[in-house]
Amino acid sequence: MPSRVRLKLSAMMFLQYFVWGAWYVTMGTWLGETLRFSGEQIGLAAGTTALAAMISPFFVGMIADRFLSTERILAALHVAGGVVLFYASTQTTFRGFYLAILLYTLCYMPTLALSNSLSFRQMKDPGREFPAVRVLGTIGWIVAGLVIGTLRLEATAVPMRIAAGGSILLGVFCLALPHTPPPRTGRATLNDVLGLDALKLLGERSFAIFVLGSFLVCIPLQFYYAFANLFLNELQVTNAAGKMTLGQMSEIFFMLVMPWFFRRLGVKYMLLVGMAAWTTRYLLFAYGNNGPLVWMLYLGILLHGICYDFFFVTGQIYVDTKAPPDLRAAAQGFIAFVTLGVGMFIGSWVSGRIVDTYSLGPGAGHDWNRIWLIPAGMAAAVLLLFALFFRSAQEPASAAEVSTSV
Repeated sequence: MPSRVRLKLSAMMFLQYFVWGAWYVTMGTWLGETLRFSGEQIGLAAGTTALAAMISPFFVGMIADRFLSTERILAALHVAGGVVLFYASTQTTFRGFYLAILLYTLCYMPTLALSNSLSFRQMKDPGREFPAVRVLGTIGWIVAGLVIGTLRLEATAVPMRIAAGGSILLGVFCLALPHTPPPRTGRATLNDVLGLDALKLLGERSFAIFVLGSFLVCIPLQFYYAFANLFLNELQVTNAAGKMTLGQMSEIFFMLVMPWFFRRLGVKYMLLVGMAAWTTRYLLFAYGNNGPLVWMLYLGILLHGICYDFFFVTGQIYVDTKAPPDLRAAAQGFIAFVTLGVGMFIGSWVSGRIVDTYSLGPGAGHDWNRIWLIPAGMAAAVLLLFALFFRSAQEPASAAEVSTSV
């Protein structure tokens, strides 16, 4: 891949995740502390990404892959999304904000798959070339958190406006990306779009347990994504958004050492370690504080690398090894729909209701000890289910297989 193309793809990835990291991490703090939205409303707002993840495959599978060049559809979605996101930042009622942020996520979520597919089609050896490009996305997320946290903008609408400007800039930049015409022609079926052909894999007990466990564990996972920043700010942790980027830094480290763990643990124990890390993280949050036990908060954040890489990336690799070649794309689409879509959406609603249950009153904060113990218990229950019933006959993945999933 020419250096000029690599530079363009790296810049695209940086801006792609800078935009997401700029608005999503601190949204709960702005909605809760400034606009006084309820926990359920914050959870529903955070869940728009999951709802969009369920709907966006229809768009990608039926339009973007068949009728328009990838760089042009990326440009249109990011520019339109930037305008909508800025409008969302001006809303002060839940109804107006929710409709606007839902429309924005419907623009944004398809671009995650599109940016990956555009990158792959420019590479001769994606397994070797893609990780170095994709890591710029994680760096973009880190930079967004550091900027917003350092400037103390978490409880304001400014992060969302920064993201809106970044989105418009990215949209214009996408027009300079290599021309990538539609890869397919013809009509798309419902099976193509949702990966329903992969349902036949559920006939194997272990794969069915994997799908069920992945779905269930995504429900407690959303507590972190929707409410961790609000939690840290209520504990008066300074520069909470900046400190949360420690999680992305650990994600980069554990991604690099995953091949070593795979050779020694294999799929089942990698997944179990990932689930155990989620349980541990929530227990650390439940009993940590912004005083002598602040190390527990930092450790909980740093566990993000294990939480994400050992669960999500390992799961993607397991699906790839279990599915026959003609079903791999369908299987990946199906598991993404079940976890990032349905699981996360239910988790958004459940987490919001529980946060409301343990509210201490307007402006008085929440009983975070009781809140965090609930997802800890949920994750532990799924861990037990998985340990008892999941069996993997697969050999540990090779280093090359791990690299292609970054």
